[in-house]
Formats: sequence, structure tokens, C-alpha cells
Amino acid sequence: MKKVLITGASKGIGLSVAKIFKENNWHVTGTATSVSSITAIEYVDEWVFADFSIETKVQNLYKYLENMPYINTCINNAGINLIKDHEKVHFSDYQKLQKVNLESPYFISSVAAQTMSKNHGGKIINIASIWSVVSKEHRTLYSTFKTGLLGLTRSMAIEWASKNILVNAVSPGFVNTELTKRSLNLKEQSIMVKQVPLKRFAEPDEIAKVVYFLGSDTNTYITGQNITIDGGFTIV
Repeated sequence: MKKVLITGASKGIGLSVAKIFKENNWHVTGTATSVSSITAIEYVDEWVFADFSIETKVQNLYKYLENMPYINTCINNAGINLIKDHEKVHFSDYQKLQKVNLESPYFISSVAAQTMSKNHGGKIINIASIWSVVSKEHRTLYSTFKTGLLGLTRSMAIEWASKNILVNAVSPGFVNTELTKRSLNLKEQSIMVKQVPLKRFAEPDEIAKVVYFLGSDTNTYITGQNITIDGGFTIV
């Protein structure tokens, strides 16, 4: 049975990704910060609890990956946002977002790729954001690290190509998730919907379908790419 690791699988896009892989008969391992953060259990076969913002609490996942005999696909989905004036960002804010949004995907991908290289290849998908393609005020931290994910994606795609490991990124636009609701109040959501050519936000399963394609056997030649799924927002 094929195995997929999905970080941040307890809700939102991560949960939808877990669902589609499970429905296609994959063994799904998901990460969550705690038992209380899990909103559904039927799509995940195995949970690893890891808070990526705390160094000692992410070691569980590294050890788990190092002991896995094989992994076919790794999806770095876990992420956090902070909307704050650049001048008001504290060093602790920087450290927290850096650890969750870039440092953890960097080292998780490294360990996963080493395992994949022993088993004829694999797929790695990094969930970035439209704010890695364009940006907006008060998003210096989020844009910085999500843009870093694209650099990681391109570099890894080149470095691991000889081992048949395909590495890609997916950059969602506005999606109907808790993260979006925390980032934008109702008035702001109404304004942003009008700026999307399709005049609506995406549903999590629309993002999950693209992630599944990139992470499944159907994808045999796409690597080093960033697929933007935003209803046309970034081309306006």
C-alpha cells in the first residue's frame, strides 16, 4: 500500500487532502499539534503529534520519518499566518512563523527524500500561497516564508531529480477554511471575493484534487513547478 504523510492534516486543506488520498486507498499519516485539534479521524490511519513552532516537539516527526521503511509522498501543508505591520513584528513572531512555514518543511522534506531515494523515488508537495506570488500590506512574514517555500521547491526538484523524486508547490488563493476566516473579517472577505474573477473563494477539496494529482502515480514528469489555484486573482 502506498503511504502519504500530510502535515497539518486535522482541518482545512490538509483534511481534504487526507480524504482524497484515503479514498484512493493510500495509507495516510497525518500530523496535528494535539489530540484536541483533530476534527475528523476517518481519513487518517495514523497520527503523529508535533508542534512545529517548538523545536523539542517536532523531533517526534523526524524520528518517525527516519524509522519509516518507505514513503511515497510527503505533503508539507502545515502553516500559520500573522497579519501585522512590519514595524510591529517581534523577533518571536519571526521565529515562530519561520519554524512552522519554512524550517519544518525544509527538514521534513530532507528526511523524506532520503527515504524515498532508497525506494525508487517519490513526490513532495509544498503548500505555499498566493502571497508567495503577489503580496499585500501586513503580510511581510507570511510572504517571506511562503516565498521561501518556492525556492526550496525549485532547488529540491533539481537536486533530487536523479533519484526520481518530483517536487512541486501548490499556491492556493482564498479558500473557505478557518485560517482564511481568522485572517479576514466578514467585510474583508466580501471585498476580496469581488476581486476574484470567479467571484467566489475555493473549497478545500478543489485544492486537494490538484495536490492528489501531483502526489499520485499520474504525475510522472511535472517537477519544480508552482501551481497557483486562485480563481484568477493573481492575473487581474
